[in-house]
Amino acid sequence: MSWDLVVVGGGPAGAAAALGALAVEPGLSVLLLDRAEFPRDKACGDGIAPQVFDLLAEVGVTGVVDDRTPIRRLSLRRGALGVDRMMAREAYVVPRAVFDERLVLAAVAAGAVLRKQRVTRIEVRSSGVLVDDVEARMVVGADGAYSIVRRALGVPSGPVALALRGYAPTPVGRAEQQVIVFGTARQPSYAWSFDRGDGWSNVGYGEQLRTGRERPTRAGLLRELEALLPGASDDGVDWRGHHLPLASWAWRPQAGRVMLAGDAAGLINPMTGEGIYYAIATGILAGKAAVGALRRGSGDAGTEYRRAVKGLLGRHLRDTALAARLTRSGRVLDAGIKASAADQRVFDNLVEIGLADGVLRSGALLRIVRRL
Repeated sequence: MSWDLVVVGGGPAGAAAALGALAVEPGLSVLLLDRAEFPRDKACGDGIAPQVFDLLAEVGVTGVVDDRTPIRRLSLRRGALGVDRMMAREAYVVPRAVFDERLVLAAVAAGAVLRKQRVTRIEVRSSGVLVDDVEARMVVGADGAYSIVRRALGVPSGPVALALRGYAPTPVGRAEQQVIVFGTARQPSYAWSFDRGDGWSNVGYGEQLRTGRERPTRAGLLRELEALLPGASDDGVDWRGHHLPLASWAWRPQAGRVMLAGDAAGLINPMTGEGIYYAIATGILAGKAAVGALRRGSGDAGTEYRRAVKGLLGRHLRDTALAARLTRSGRVLDAGIKASAADQRVFDNLVEIGLADGVLRSGALLRIVRRL
């Protein structure tokens, strides 16, 4: 059978690609391939920004987290400095075993066919794409940080961070909030504790891998977590390490029948390590671009996809890349924390940049510069 669209990877980006395409063309034949059976775990911080649910609602998916506990408070600390404020909108902390399965089921309900299959070969032809033995008119590669689709396209990987995640009982002092403690010695880095609302927290530590700096071991990551958040790993379970391919302002989708979305595209916020918003946003745009190309009888969905992503994330990606580079300096990071503690508007702006598609506002930037 030949499929209109084959999506490699059933995580948030892949499910979103299927949903985006089927929202525009319900009769489309869409095959969603993943090497695992759902539900399955995925190492992640599990934090989900409210803007994610705005995007899902646009493709007809609602109620995904109605049974989960929202989180409004965010605490940011570095050394003796800190800010603890309410966020403008509620966020959620949902294990990926739960969230990803619900998105996949929504995609299947919309008309996608889900198949367990480990993809090993991608061959782009003039008339279509061969995914192992499956023929596709369009393909979205949403197969994560180690994407075989990206390698088949010859797209190089960019900067990478390494993180370790576990689940631990939530202490009273960190209940009902998301806590981030930035490192002081191995920057950029931070430890986190995100309360799930069920007595457990997603906890972990991550840092960007840098040339000339020794690659951290599992034991080293746990030591850094405990140094920044004492007691965070007590009675912890399900420890998993994972790589995070970080975005840059140079990201530019290729023309053609094959598009990359989410982690496979190297789209992780370089300032915070957040990737679910990017995955949902680019997945939906890739699915819609595939439909647009099919309607035109064109073999190029990538150009339309590039325009759509630029319109949504172009300035944001430039600003996040700049902010990530600036916050390698402890002085700049401290100034941002001080300015956020003094002004809710600065805090809100930085949260929107770190969790969704915000851009640096001149007022917030000026207040941070003054703190320097």
